Amino acid sequence: MTRVLIVEDEEGLLDGLAHNFKFEGYDVLTAKTGQEGLKMALKQKPDVVVLDIMLPEKDGFTVLKELRQRHRDIPVLVMTARNFEADVLKGFDLGADDYVTKPFGIKELMARVKRLVQRGPSGAPAPGPTIYTFGDVEVRFEPREVHKAGKQVALSFKEFELLKYLIEHRGRTVSREELLEEIWGVDEDLGVTTRTVDTHVSNLRSKLGAGFAQPFIVAVHKVGYKFVEP
Repeated sequence: MTRVLIVEDEEGLLDGLAHNFKFEGYDVLTAKTGQEGLKMALKQKPDVVVLDIMLPEKDGFTVLKELRQRHRDIPVLVMTARNFEADVLKGFDLGADDYVTKPFGIKELMARVKRLVQRGPSGAPAPGPTIYTFGDVEVRFEPREVHKAGKQVALSFKEFELLKYLIEHRGRTVSREELLEEIWGVDEDLGVTTRTVDTHVSNLRSKLGAGFAQPFIVAVHKVGYKFVEP
């Protein structure tokens, strides 16, 4: 049974979400503070976390940051009443995998969580390890690891998904809009913009690009990005 942890301090919303997830067959854990939610996530290791930003004791950004320091592969969906692009980008930079703004439709939320669970490490494993190497970088699709010069590099869930998608479509220019749809499952109307893609590409270049004469992810003006093996 898929286990979801909901961290939300609004009791009515928390109860409503818990009821809906249980109705859909999830094993539901709940927490009303950031501190409680972080402890529960670290101890119980749920398949997915639904995390509010405005929380007592620890805000959602702090919870997300500390969770990612210990477990980078647990999918996290952030929900907040805020609707500022800076907050969206901050959430993704800290390792969030998806984002909804309150008020949201329960069907939309459930669909997004289902997508994260299907994509996440709790899904069925591949029959064997698949490895792609370029330069001194080794990308192991199963398990989801990236090594550079023999040392493991910590990538967020979305950074890994983005790198994997570009490698799988190497040599082809992939638009920012396609990446938003395929990696984030959203379009710009839902509050996540193409700048989110740019930020994640920049992070990948920063973490993996040292020592290469040219970028391995090339920007195509006004279109998107293309993976080009150095």
